[in-house]
Amino acid sequence: MMALGQFVFGLDTLTYQELQRSTEWRHPTNSRVGARPARQFTGVGEDTITLTGLQVPEFRGNRRSLDDVRAMADAGKAYALVGGTGVVFGAWVIQRVQETGSVFIAEGIARRVDFTLELARVDDYLADPSGGAGSGGNPEADDDDFWDWWML
Repeated sequence: MMALGQFVFGLDTLTYQELQRSTEWRHPTNSRVGARPARQFTGVGEDTITLTGLQVPEFRGNRRSLDDVRAMADAGKAYALVGGTGVVFGAWVIQRVQETGSVFIAEGIARRVDFTLELARVDDYLADPSGGAGSGGNPEADDDDFWDWWML
């Protein structure tokens, strides 16, 4: 589907259902007497992508995928965003990760997780050359867990 650095969105990780992109351009105004305000193009503004989706780890996906994305965000680095067809979107930072768990089992593990990821475009030279490989500095991300059988 898409890759953000070394994190690949897909059936085995996170599958987004909706991609929303918003791009702005700056045109500040100057008031004028008896005429419309004068506008001047001063450059590109904010460029954001919002990915929303549903994860049902019982069927597909990895319950730790959102933790991996959070670890990448904790690193504070920018990552290259590449579409599944090879389109390079440039360098992006993770601004926000939101998840909502529901349909819990007796142990308190959500069988359904709705998620939203917000990305913001930055200058391409800021992209992390490693692509966020590894656990992003989160040693707990690689620990064994009793619930691994449930999370696969």
